[in-house]
Amino acid sequence: MMPAGYHRRVRVGAVDELEVRELRYFVAVAEELHFGRAAERLGMTQPPLTRAIQRTERRLGVPLLERDRHGVALTPAGEVLLHEGRAVLDAAAAATRRTRRAAAGDRLVLVTKAGASHELLQRVLDAYRARPGAVPVETLLCEVGEQQEFLRDGRADVAIMHRPVDRLAGLATADLVTESQVAILPARHPLAARTSVRLADVAELPDLPMARWPRHDGTYPPGPGPEVRGQAQLAQLVALGQAVAVIPASSRAWQWAEHVAVPVTDAPLITTVVAWTPHTRHPPALADLERTAVDL
Repeated sequence: MMPAGYHRRVRVGAVDELEVRELRYFVAVAEELHFGRAAERLGMTQPPLTRAIQRTERRLGVPLLERDRHGVALTPAGEVLLHEGRAVLDAAAAATRRTRRAAAGDRLVLVTKAGASHELLQRVLDAYRARPGAVPVETLLCEVGEQQEFLRDGRADVAIMHRPVDRLAGLATADLVTESQVAILPARHPLAARTSVRLADVAELPDLPMARWPRHDGTYPPGPGPEVRGQAQLAQLVALGQAVAVIPASSRAWQWAEHVAVPVTDAPLITTVVAWTPHTRHPPALADLERTAVDL
């Protein structure tokens, strides 16, 4: 049994140790750059939050924030602690989620972009369910670029992702299938009658801008096309004649009657992969699911 007053601590560098609670307080202030808003976000009053930040600065022996009549700013040391603190809080949250899921019994949580690789995913799940000892698989649908976040914060054990469009750095992956891409066009557009197109044909159409997907940092590339985050939104815009998109051929499973898919001969090939965090203890069933996917 832990002694009274015991607090779990996490090491930050070699200077000292900080409690997870102290990191949570600091990250809130560092992100809001305003003590009042941070206190409201944390569900506390401002004076104890201010004292907590001052105690953290004393313990570390460095100033983390610069305060003046214009507001709050991060010092160089504060910038470092914000970056490291976010990682520690994410890891703590992920550990909590994985531990609770392990206590609830064997199951796997798989995350994928809504509408992506639908037919392949169905084959993977069907084949895995037929294996001896298969456990239930819960499928989460996310927006573009969110799979890595789901894996790192413990909401999912495994993800279906795509190279080179998804960010795979730091993840273990196994290739499933490589395919070409198609342009999704309004059925009434002149290019819809073509048997194939090139990227240059669709990249700068004066009457049909290219839809813009978010980059890895959540921002959108410049351009006149509409910003999209999901397949349903994209499908509506294409049907209305307000956007064109170039996507993996398998993603056309959501294609509407108002759409036409035309092969793009010079578009980069897309490889669908199964991905997971390599340095985390996963349910034994994860290895079985990964082998099932690769063997298809």
